[in-house]
Amino acid sequence: MADSLKGGRMKHNKEIMLILLAWSTAFLSIPVDAKSQNKQQQLPKEMFVDSKKCQACHNGLISPEDEDISIGVHWRSSMMAHSAKDPYWQASVKRETLVNPAVAEHIQDECAACHMPMARYRAHASGKLGAVFDNLSQLPPKTRIKELAVDGVSCSMCHQISAEKLGEPSSFTAGFVVDAESPPGKRPAYGPYETDKGRERVMRSSTDLVPTESKHIQDSALCGSCHTLYTKTRGEKGEVIGELPEQMPYLEWLHSDYADSESCQSCHMPVVAENTPITSVLGQDRTNVSQHVFLGGNFLMLNIFNRQSVDLKPNASPQELANRIVRTKQHLQNSSASIEIRDATFHDGKLRAKVVVGNLAGHKLPTAYPSRRTWISFQVENKKGDVLFSSGSLNSDGSIDGNDNDSDPDLYEPHYETVSSPEQVQIYEAIMADNDGQITTVLLKAMRYIKDNRILPDGFKKQTADNDIAVQGAAYKDSDFAGGVDAVEYNIDALPAESELTITAKLWYQPIAFRWAQNLMQQPSELGRRFVSYYNDIADRSALVMAHASKKIP
Repeated sequence: MADSLKGGRMKHNKEIMLILLAWSTAFLSIPVDAKSQNKQQQLPKEMFVDSKKCQACHNGLISPEDEDISIGVHWRSSMMAHSAKDPYWQASVKRETLVNPAVAEHIQDECAACHMPMARYRAHASGKLGAVFDNLSQLPPKTRIKELAVDGVSCSMCHQISAEKLGEPSSFTAGFVVDAESPPGKRPAYGPYETDKGRERVMRSSTDLVPTESKHIQDSALCGSCHTLYTKTRGEKGEVIGELPEQMPYLEWLHSDYADSESCQSCHMPVVAENTPITSVLGQDRTNVSQHVFLGGNFLMLNIFNRQSVDLKPNASPQELANRIVRTKQHLQNSSASIEIRDATFHDGKLRAKVVVGNLAGHKLPTAYPSRRTWISFQVENKKGDVLFSSGSLNSDGSIDGNDNDSDPDLYEPHYETVSSPEQVQIYEAIMADNDGQITTVLLKAMRYIKDNRILPDGFKKQTADNDIAVQGAAYKDSDFAGGVDAVEYNIDALPAESELTITAKLWYQPIAFRWAQNLMQQPSELGRRFVSYYNDIADRSALVMAHASKKIP
């Protein structure tokens, strides 16, 4: 391990030498102000910096426990780094434009806001709309804005967001503020630490950004600017007829007990236990260094990037992606949910049991993009291993056995307080409906949620929740469905008289539900066909068990 880490550090020697050369020139030869003025005359005004420039100094970092905590290595294997390359997102944007062709340019602009934020912000600063497909084109010319677009949610994006408006509704849906006026060499890059003039000169000479201490970079409201996302509902001619609260993890967190104890960063960017430098050039020990791992739930897409690397050209190496997949799954399985079997009895062929699911996250489970779902798989076996009852098993194509929505796009599974049939499956999900009340997976046709029983975080009071994060459907009246928990009764009759039974309850999680993938072909496109082929290739691994429990009776 130590040799491989040393090898990783050696890869950055060339970049580090260039940085030191630039630093010595700036620090020893000419005044900083003169250098800045000279750059302003030679270079066009640029708002953002390539991630590669940041990685030159912020890689090659080893913790006191001998763990590679390189900021660039962690970032480049995350979904943040692949936001623009995400094949499901690309296919979904194409589908939305095919459904709403009259406003295709505006749809691309909306979708670029969080997936191509640097390119879109720069376009807006020039009075233009953000583009998606032009920026993905491999055809010449290779423009600067294309480079920024495919750099995804990069270092220069998040660290240039100012404290202005954060936490206010106007900051949501990528309403953050970045300094678009200051010239190169004057634009701030915010971080949680104070820095000295020497280190400031190194960063300024490399990136034209000035390291600036500000604690707002560790505020959940910073994350909330993109992770509170409203989409415009469009009518037949593309006109705006409503608004959908598409992704609300920040507001869900704000309505929970976690808002007083944990930030978004504390879970998704866990700190290094020991003091450690954050840069390999002139580094000094820092306290509570946040790892830029951006732990999330999309192990499926990371797996697709690794399997389809020739087509998708991920930013990270196969080993880096494989490590990230493992860590993502561990996070989901160790820190996200719990499940218990209580009060299990079996008498005269009748089985009674209560399954209690707990949410350990600081927001709904699952949260964010409405393609995500969790569900209970409940199974009864005799001592020979024969299955006597099964509800909610995962099929090889990624569908759930017994789920109405997977078998028919016009139907959906309701929220259950009691399950007594294999055809009943407790699925925690958000189901959208259009203006006519028809179920849809087209975001810009969705007017509202007709079902939202995603498991609530601790302290979340459904009776006082704003409509944008409200429980929708039968779960609202379910007294066992409350902050942090849901309980489901399983009443199974007409089982054979057996001397011993084994009950197993599993909580499954799937980032992209079967219907959300297959519905891309309702408006066929090359991007849609590509993603569905990727999904079908890995469908049997599209979900994982987050938590499980078993019990023998009697």
